[in-house]
Amino acid sequence: MTLILHHAPDFASTIVRLALEELEMPHVIALADIDGGALASPEYRRVNPVGLIPALETEHGPIFETAAILLWLVDQTGRLGPGPRDPDRGAFLSWLFFTSNALHQAALAMFYPHRPAGEANTEAAQAAAHDQIIARLGLIETMVATQSPRWLSPDHPGVLGYYIGILVRWLILLPPPPYGLDLRDFPALKAVLAAHESRPAALRVAAADALGPTPFTNPRP
Repeated sequence: MTLILHHAPDFASTIVRLALEELEMPHVIALADIDGGALASPEYRRVNPVGLIPALETEHGPIFETAAILLWLVDQTGRLGPGPRDPDRGAFLSWLFFTSNALHQAALAMFYPHRPAGEANTEAAQAAAHDQIIARLGLIETMVATQSPRWLSPDHPGVLGYYIGILVRWLILLPPPPYGLDLRDFPALKAVLAAHESRPAALRVAAADALGPTPFTNPRP
């Protein structure tokens, strides 16, 4: 079957869409009417019981969770990341799940501080999330600058570059003052993201999802 990506522009499903476009894998976009309650429908909950996007329908059944889908795509194609027997696989997996479990979660705490902290503590939650984001991006910056991994490089597109690119986009655009992100503090990572956003696949997705010509390094609302 043709892959079906349940998608809303500029949500986490855009990360998966970028990977699918880079891989040139045949797929259909199923736009999710989030405001209309589509994610809570029984039909969608059979695809993703958590009721979030992304979800990817495959011939082997649906997959949900961004990192799980990206890893499945790497393993299905042998592209955009190290395969199971590649010596770099362990490092790649470590940073993929760090991005998912640490950086992505800190970003969500910044955007939705009431969820972990309650309405009365949103300011403190955002301040804590900001510190975590800067520290975690600093770890990624140091890794890229000192190790030059092929799987997070200006010279080779990868799922991790696209994942971090979308998170950085949101962190530049969405947080209230004084928590906006300045990519000049992370020059090695900025070079990776600039290369990714200039890829033909990224430009196609940016046009389709109205992300602008430089969606990662210089996004515009």
